[in-house]
Parts: sequence; structure tokens; C-alpha cells
Amino acid sequence: MRRKSLMNRPPHRRAGRLKMKHIRKIIELHELTGLSVRAIHKALNLPRSTVSDYLKAWGGSKLTIERLKSLNDDQVYTALFGAKAKGSTRPLPDFAKMHTELKKKQMTRSLLWEEYREKHPEGLRYSQFCEHYRLWSKKVSVSMRQVHKAGEKLFVDYSGLTMEIIDPKTGEISKAEVFVAALGASGYSYAEASMSQKKHDFIASHVRAFKFYNGVTAVLVPDNLKSAVTRPNRYDPDINESYQDMADHYGTVVLPARPYKPKDKSKAELSVKLVQRWILARLRHRQFFSLHELNEVIWELLEDLNNRKMRHLNKSRRELFEELDQSAPKALPSRT
Repeated sequence: MRRKSLMNRPPHRRAGRLKMKHIRKIIELHELTGLSVRAIHKALNLPRSTVSDYLKAWGGSKLTIERLKSLNDDQVYTALFGAKAKGSTRPLPDFAKMHTELKKKQMTRSLLWEEYREKHPEGLRYSQFCEHYRLWSKKVSVSMRQVHKAGEKLFVDYSGLTMEIIDPKTGEISKAEVFVAALGASGYSYAEASMSQKKHDFIASHVRAFKFYNGVTAVLVPDNLKSAVTRPNRYDPDINESYQDMADHYGTVVLPARPYKPKDKSKAELSVKLVQRWILARLRHRQFFSLHELNEVIWELLEDLNNRKMRHLNKSRRELFEELDQSAPKALPSRT
């Protein structure tokens, strides 16, 4: 009967109990076993930053393990993070702006909190600041909540959908692949059609993407397709020789998405979905008679995609690119 009554509680109540259970477990593991943040993060399968924030809040409180066990969940939360935001008169940070700022090189939550407290001396404590940001970030998609530093990563993949090209002389129909790239910090996207996913087309698409961005990121993150990876491996994949040569020429590093780790390529998957929705779906009734003609239309619609405002950040990918990524990538080599 007790099990049934717990399951009938509203979802947010059950989630709240689960979160406090994690907080208590983190503190107990740290205090009673001496486990490190890294070890607790692995043991409980929680983000390392979350574990670290909870332990910082614990360190700043005056609680003991014995006292912790005697308090209910609301009392523990208040002791660690202060009063909950609901009904609070303390000003909250602009979390969308904070999320963008964290993508800049050398930026930390600690520095942003100090700047926030300079403007609002009566504002949130550091532990509260981090906790509210964590709660805000849970409301956005996985790809958006990840923090990639400016100029750090370029994610690449194929859309999975093909476009038809008709030979004007014979009427023969060929299937064109659609290459998609996205910068990690801004999500600024590039797309183009090519006649195959073979390494010569794959590498040529990268070269045109670098020209589009007018620079090269420190890291390339392809999915495990054969043109990029000859032997997928979670820890030590074999990179296709030609692809590695291209990376060496441009002074970048190839770090393929790990198999069975969807978060590694969530930025690419989001951009693929956007290209499918805002470009390829719009072209489903169009006929194309050359690769050049198809790409001209793709690039025209790409402008619209990159200029669309993202609801949670209230900025477009182009605006974020100009703010974060435009000046961050390495310059193109003199001989491309």
C-alpha cells in the first residue's frame, strides 16, 4: 500500500524526493567514506559539476551528518541553498545570458557569480546561484544545455535524407547526400549536398565548411562513418588516413563521437533535425537538375535557419556566432 501511495503522488513531488535523496547520498558518501567528487559522480551517475556544487553548498553550511538525518527535505534544501526561489525577492540572474557567457574561453560560474553579486549585493549565494542555473538548464534540450567553449569543436554528420537530382538529358535520377556541420558554442550551421559520403566528398565538404566559417576549430567531432573512422572504438578509434591528413593540414584534431554515447553528438543531431525541418522539408516538391542548383537553394535557406531566434536564449545562431565563434577559430592555412 505504501508503494502505491508514493507512485500516486504528483510527478514533481516524486522528482523532488529523488533529488533530495541524491543530495543526501552525495553528502553521506563524501563524509562517511571520503570518496572524491569524481568517484561519487561515477558511483551515482550524476554530472560531476552537480556533485561539486552540492558539496560546496554542504561545506558552506553548518550542518553535521547527525543533524542532516534529523531534518526533512525542505529543511535540508533551505540549509544548503537558502529559501526556494518561489516567493523570493532576491533578483535572479539572466540565465540565458549566463549560458552564453559560459561558452567564452576562461569563463567560469564563479566569476559570473562575483559579477552578479557586484550588481546585487543582496543576491543569491554561490551555491544557490549554481543550483538555480542547473534547474534552468534542465528545461532546455540536451544539445543546448551543454557548454562548448568558443572555437573549440565542429560537429559533422550527414542528414540521413537524400535529395534527387535529375539528369536533364537522360532523365536519370541520382541521390545526393546532405552534409551538415555545426559549431559547438553557437550552433551556427553549414549544409551542402554532395554525390556520396565517400572520403573525397566528405573531405571536400569539410574544406567548404571551413571556408564558410572562415576558420578551423581546435577539434572535429564526426560520427563513426567509414570516411572518418576505419575502426570505431570508445577509447582509441582508428582515423581514416586521408581524413587525418586533412586534419593535420588544417591544424585540427579528430575526436569521433564515442559509440553508444548520444550526448557526444547531440549538437550534430540537433543541426541535422533543423536542416531536415527547415531546408529539406521545404524542398520536397522541388526538382533539381544539377548539384550546383540544389546547393544554391540549400545555402539560401541556410541563411534563414541561422537567423531564426532560439526561444530559450532569445538569440539566433548567427548572433551567437558573431558573439562567440567568429573570432575564435584558427585561421585557415595559406594553402588550402
